[in-house]
Amino acid sequence: MHKATKKLYIKVLLLYIVGMHIHIVPNRKAAPTILLRESYREGKKVKKRTLANLSSLPMAQIEIIRAALNGVDLRPVTESFEITRSLAQGHVQAVALMMKRLGLASLVASQPCGERDLVLAMIAARILAPGTKLATTRWWHTTTLAEDFEVTQASENDCYAAMDWLLKRQDRIQKTLATRHLTESGLVLYDLSSSYFEGSTCPLAKRGYSRDGQHGTLQVEYGLMTDGRGCPVAISVHEGNVADPTTLMPEIQRLKTDFGMEQFVMVGDRGMIAQKAIDALREQDGIDWITALKGVSIRALVEDKTLQPELFDERNLLEFSHPDYPGERLVACRNPELQKLRGHKRADLLAATEESLQKIQVRVEAGRLTGRDHIGLKVGAIVNRYKMAKHFTLDIQDTTFSFTRKTEAITAEAALDGIYIIRTSVVAERMDAATCVRHYKSLAQVERAFRSMKTLDLKIRPIHHRLADRVKAHIFLCMLAYYVEWHLRAAWRELMFTDEDQAAKTTRDPVAPAQRSRAAKRKASRQQQDDGTPIHSFQTLLAELATVTRNTCRVPHTEGEASTFPVLTILNAPQKRAYELIETTPM
Repeated sequence: MHKATKKLYIKVLLLYIVGMHIHIVPNRKAAPTILLRESYREGKKVKKRTLANLSSLPMAQIEIIRAALNGVDLRPVTESFEITRSLAQGHVQAVALMMKRLGLASLVASQPCGERDLVLAMIAARILAPGTKLATTRWWHTTTLAEDFEVTQASENDCYAAMDWLLKRQDRIQKTLATRHLTESGLVLYDLSSSYFEGSTCPLAKRGYSRDGQHGTLQVEYGLMTDGRGCPVAISVHEGNVADPTTLMPEIQRLKTDFGMEQFVMVGDRGMIAQKAIDALREQDGIDWITALKGVSIRALVEDKTLQPELFDERNLLEFSHPDYPGERLVACRNPELQKLRGHKRADLLAATEESLQKIQVRVEAGRLTGRDHIGLKVGAIVNRYKMAKHFTLDIQDTTFSFTRKTEAITAEAALDGIYIIRTSVVAERMDAATCVRHYKSLAQVERAFRSMKTLDLKIRPIHHRLADRVKAHIFLCMLAYYVEWHLRAAWRELMFTDEDQAAKTTRDPVAPAQRSRAAKRKASRQQQDDGTPIHSFQTLLAELATVTRNTCRVPHTEGEASTFPVLTILNAPQKRAYELIETTPM
């Protein structure tokens, strides 16, 4: 190298090396002093001078200044990378974590396969965004569900094929659930509900008693079996015109033969476990039952003086027996709040019926409505609308119409307000009267399951499928979704308005109106936790988790999958706690 060139090179190198820099001066008993210094030449000597004291700045800012002095290319964060895609992840991850804790994958099938992936994805989608199978295959690409469950290429027809595959495994899956949750000599809750159809070609679709209030529509019925806590175990599907009691004995037989239950207590409402069913149950060894008397039977006990309303003046529960119910225990209860409610309702219905009948009476007197048949049709429509025909004496002639209240009948019915009677075959040594009442009231857990499956969360209705097996698979899929939701709700009690003191239910007065614990009332009034975070419902908690996103980012002006990288949303306190509860709550 030429001598002059070499001297120029060294001079430039010195100018690069000798310049501004960060100098950290350690202090023995205090924080170090951080100085911005400049190096300069004075003749052949290199000297330093302090330009600024940076000790008051955070270390993050100091490192940025150091990087700038070292020639690092600094630019705004928004110019460093760009987000190419953002998918909601948090609610999907929560459901997937619970499904993993429940071992749902191995419950559905012991070996991985495409059909199992699709079934698990449809269960998760039913909890998060229930819809038709076509809508589901569109929706799950807006979240991480399609990628996490490996169903990115699945179509609507693939979902239908997976449902057919699932239905063949229903018996085995339900047997496993029964083994998990039903105990020998324990409670089994069973009730029936129905949902209406869209279409008219499904062979299961029949006209029957609509529990949806959709009178005159085709419907399908399904019976849900749970353990004593309301955790779902099995579901069966029936034609829409099947009577409740006819579905009971097949379920009893399934418990004995398929699930291997030798002794258990079946709990059903007064329409499910009626006298005919009780006669059949008496022939089954090891099976006890808890149900309730119908209103006409209660009235008969009052009329023969076996049950006297004045007995409830000082207590709200009493046990007795009756020769018409051999081998049974009868537990009579009177709920004063229910008594008031029924009294107010009857008074309102009577007043509404009278008001409408008076309008007809005015028309008859004015000669605008004549003829016994025509008047009778109008009057019949009124009394049937309000279900008050039993409380009125009607006098209908061709040109006159009058009505009066049946005062004695109204008084007799009012005397029974708030009274209900539990009937059971369980002996007193095994279960006291208060416990029998509590167990009968636990049927509310099945009603809660129906409400969640039909309307609030899983939206089983309306049913769009045309094939009977597809309808059965759809309803079974909804039951499995509720199985996951039931455990999520149990794990998240702390974060929701739910009463956390579940054990207190076993000691509270079984007849008096249910009272929430002090902590639950406090949550309801404050609507926030002690740390200020909001109390949630199940749906709003899922919405809170859905704000956790998985963002696909890349450096600007680069292409290809290799240039992208994921960035996840930082969890806030409620989101962290929701995941912790899923991981730590005992199953």
